[in-house]
Amino acid sequence: MFAKTVTIDQLHRLRENTIAGHLGIEFIEIGNDYLSARMPVDQRTHQPFGILHGGASVVLAETLGSIASYLTLPDESQHAVGLEINANHLRPVKDGFVYGVARPIHLGRTTHIWDIRITNEQDKLVCISRLTVAIVNASPQN
Repeated sequence: MFAKTVTIDQLHRLRENTIAGHLGIEFIEIGNDYLSARMPVDQRTHQPFGILHGGASVVLAETLGSIASYLTLPDESQHAVGLEINANHLRPVKDGFVYGVARPIHLGRTTHIWDIRITNEQDKLVCISRLTVAIVNASPQN
């Protein structure tokens, strides 16, 4: 499914100076049909009441889906950018790590749709997210 061959270390370099790096998101595994990562639940990802912020879960989901889409693109002149995301937050998490796995629902020429499931350390579902990614031509930076 993935057109690009990359290592986990190469994926970690993509996080540098991004929100994913700031939140401590770490890629774990590149499977045949999935990409997984984990994110700490700590002061960086808490909301004011000491539990995982839903927005942090959405950052994890969009990071996984967008990078997974990028890995499917054989042409370096294309980029994958988030178009729409939704998330259902199912249970609170106070500390430790949450784990996300992105799997494709649809891999079209101009759009990709990903199912991202986020679980806690006990493998209980924390969040279900669906991400639509637009496949666009890369434009030169100004």
